[in-house]
Amino acid sequence: MNTAIGTAWLLGLFGSVHCIGMCGGLASALAFALPTGTSAARRMSLLALTGAGRITSYALLGALGGALLPAASGAVSFLPRVIAGLLLVLMGLSIAGWSAALAPLERAGHRAWQRIGPRAMKIARVERAGGALIAGVAWGWLPCGLVYSTLAWASSSGEAARSAALMAAFGMGTLPAVMASGALAAGLRSVLQTRGLRVAAGLLVAGFGIWTLALPLMHGSHGAASLATMPAHHASGHPHHDGHGSPDNTDQNR
Repeated sequence: MNTAIGTAWLLGLFGSVHCIGMCGGLASALAFALPTGTSAARRMSLLALTGAGRITSYALLGALGGALLPAASGAVSFLPRVIAGLLLVLMGLSIAGWSAALAPLERAGHRAWQRIGPRAMKIARVERAGGALIAGVAWGWLPCGLVYSTLAWASSSGEAARSAALMAAFGMGTLPAVMASGALAAGLRSVLQTRGLRVAAGLLVAGFGIWTLALPLMHGSHGAASLATMPAHHASGHPHHDGHGSPDNTDQNR
């Protein structure tokens, strides 16, 4: 479990290079929505509360995904893991700038925030602790390719608590870049969106997707090989008969 938590955190950390595009802009908007005289410490604490709200939503999504996809074995668990692996590969290629397969989902996220963002900030009153938390909870439900890719992977565990913990760890991995982008928007964004860093992060995410794909595929091929080499009487479930037509272990003196 500790390894999986670490992996989820790294997915958030490396994927946050991609998050700067939309989430960094949202963090900046939230930061600039605060009153002019807000101190730096107060600004950071409110951004942290917004991040906590976002992570809460991610954990809830994970719990729902894990509960709706109960733990299974064999072919039943094969498909969710394959889907998760494919989504992570596509996400990695998107981060690196080599594919636009998930672009429609990202555009949906932008449009959703453009519609609900200004209203949410007015209703939530982000200059207050409770309002910042509520804004973060709403933020966590916006469409995002990285979130959904990680959610598919986390949910494939088939356990609500485990999937929730993985999504929470993923959200914590995104915090440093998103919070820093909110506080130091322009300078940090230009650094995190450099070509070399995006390619490296994208390759790491895609590599994890390939690894996620390989596990069920290898398991499935090994299972098929075992079935192919299984003795006929084991595979069919019928007792083996020798060349004389009598079952094995039959008492010949009967």
